[in-house]
Amino acid sequence: MRVSEILKLGERNQIDAFAMQIDDVARADLEQLHALSISVGWPHRPQDWQFLRDVGKGVVATDDIGRIMSSAMWFRQSPELATIGMVITSPRLQTHGTGLWLMEYALQDLDGIDLRLNATRAAQRLYLSLDFVPEKIVYQCQGIVTDAPVEQDFSGDLRVLGADDLAAVTALDAAAFGVVRSGVIEKLMAHSRSYGLFHDGVLKAFALCRQFGRGHVVGPIVASNDEEAIAVVSPHIRDHEGRFLRLDTHYETGDFALFVQRSGLTVYDTVLTMSRGKRLADFATEGTRVPVTYSLASQTLG
Repeated sequence: MRVSEILKLGERNQIDAFAMQIDDVARADLEQLHALSISVGWPHRPQDWQFLRDVGKGVVATDDIGRIMSSAMWFRQSPELATIGMVITSPRLQTHGTGLWLMEYALQDLDGIDLRLNATRAAQRLYLSLDFVPEKIVYQCQGIVTDAPVEQDFSGDLRVLGADDLAAVTALDAAAFGVVRSGVIEKLMAHSRSYGLFHDGVLKAFALCRQFGRGHVVGPIVASNDEEAIAVVSPHIRDHEGRFLRLDTHYETGDFALFVQRSGLTVYDTVLTMSRGKRLADFATEGTRVPVTYSLASQTLG
């Protein structure tokens, strides 16, 4: 469903000296979207924007000559949960209320469901004003892989995943993420090389890796412990030795975090996971050895 079927597009607003108009991100010029993300130092390629448009919905604010000055997107992970991302405002209009204007449009479409997002430091005040609650820090680890691990034996069978593994990956991701997001996982797997760790034929951990930004990004990674997470991320790190790799994780310490850092992926920046509605803990699976998300699919998708 296009945004125009839900929201009143074409609404105008005066932002500073600019007469702004809302439009559907699906109709926006891809090169202009790319230029917008570049203007704030984000690494998204035009292909990354297109992938997000295929997965979610959103709006842009344009000036009176059609230049894109701001954006906001949202992604229904399931009927009960959505993530919000790509909330970008041109530097010349920051602090003038454009981001709030577009967020209000997003929240109209998302009324009554639980929300998550990952906030930059500059945007945290905006989200706090909209009743989002701080949850966890995300550590954006990235760099040139300089010390790829040698192959080692792990408990279980490690292999490349294919289309036949989609149902198992979706189920394991749901146990960690809190909802079944079959559409998102299917699209991610279609663009990724994926490894899975099996015990007695049952999938216990997985890691997806796809092209993004300056190189490749690993995520999501789902596992029950550091050893399993290291097992499924290791082949991706070996595959990208000497190349740029990124991984977004809530883990700052422990064996997994140390392994990532020793591979050349150091902490470049941090953002803050925030929620509105159910808290992250409300989605957690009870019990021992439950799967958790070691690396996000992206800061936008969670």
